[in-house]
Amino acid sequence: MNYDKYFSDIVKNIPPSGIRKFFDIASTYKDAISLGVGEPDFDTPWCAREAGIQSIRKGLTQYTSNSGLPALREYISKFLKVRYDVNYNPEKEIFVTVGASEAIYLALRAIINDNDEVIVPDPSYVSYAPSVAFCGGKAVSAKCFVEDEFRLTPENLEKVITSRTKALILPYPNNPTGAVMRKEDMQAIAKVVKKHDLIVISDEIYSELTYEGKHVCFSSIDDMWERTILINGFSKAFAMTGWRIGYVCAPNEIFKQMLKIHQYIIMCAPTSAQYAGLEALRMGFEDNFAEIENMREQYDMRRRFLVSRLNGMGLQCFDPKGAFYVFPCVRSTGMNGEEFAEKLLEKSKVAVVPGGAFGESGKDFVRISYAYSLNNLQKAMDRIEDFIIKHCR
Repeated sequence: MNYDKYFSDIVKNIPPSGIRKFFDIASTYKDAISLGVGEPDFDTPWCAREAGIQSIRKGLTQYTSNSGLPALREYISKFLKVRYDVNYNPEKEIFVTVGASEAIYLALRAIINDNDEVIVPDPSYVSYAPSVAFCGGKAVSAKCFVEDEFRLTPENLEKVITSRTKALILPYPNNPTGAVMRKEDMQAIAKVVKKHDLIVISDEIYSELTYEGKHVCFSSIDDMWERTILINGFSKAFAMTGWRIGYVCAPNEIFKQMLKIHQYIIMCAPTSAQYAGLEALRMGFEDNFAEIENMREQYDMRRRFLVSRLNGMGLQCFDPKGAFYVFPCVRSTGMNGEEFAEKLLEKSKVAVVPGGAFGESGKDFVRISYAYSLNNLQKAMDRIEDFIIKHCR
């Protein structure tokens, strides 16, 4: 049977994730070390696991409100106020999603008409551009360069704005680069956003993994609250990737349109996972978020170790200030990121992700996740250094 004629042209033309490609290849190699997947190597806090288990034992397995458990939304509102000094009404401006990924799709689905343009910093997470395409829009790259520590500059943003531009995705701290936008950087971007009357989808899933200074929510910038769809979740800060709990915060008019889509395609986020997220936040306030602080300290130690080792072996690596990735340039080896990653896996059984998977600006780089034990990172760095000595010019 010829299935091809039944498929959406948009779906057919979108390639599979470049991250998963190398992860799947690495799984076929015995003794391979994979540094490709961005998933915390810490366990979900026990209090959250126990709360999820107890909710099932108690029979709390029915649908929640479309927006999510009221108590969870109240704690999310409190969390954002205490940690980032932004205010969202838990009843009218916050709802719980199936991970931050659903929230991103809902935001795009709610605002995009056919052929609207959405600006996506390049490099950035692989799902943004496909999600824009799925919604009938066009993703437009705004180049970010290592000379600017991969921050989005107002000049590079202005270059790609057209009469069809409707929104900007602002993903900081950034995956894959680890870049962070300072307050003054965001203020400069805000002027461009206001000038061109744009909506900003601010993906702040790595907000708690900021190593120098404090994360700044884009909606806290003057005049940006009404223009911002803030997206966050529990996956990175609370090591809860498989629970699939995220949330969206937005002005009520945007909130209502997004919630409408959520009602029809999802109904509500998983109930047991919501109870787990609620307990993670509740306990976080009790112990001053000690588990988050511990994870951040461990990541920071790994970050500094990798930057030092990579620079020491001739792979120029700027100092990332957030998330849990380093993004070294491999141009000195005579290869681009794709060639380097393929040959490194073949010869030395270390899997990293080619930077080109995240956009044209990343083609001479590779992404290395440090969401792995220090022991594994040390072994991987030894293999990479040996690989460079033996196989690179």
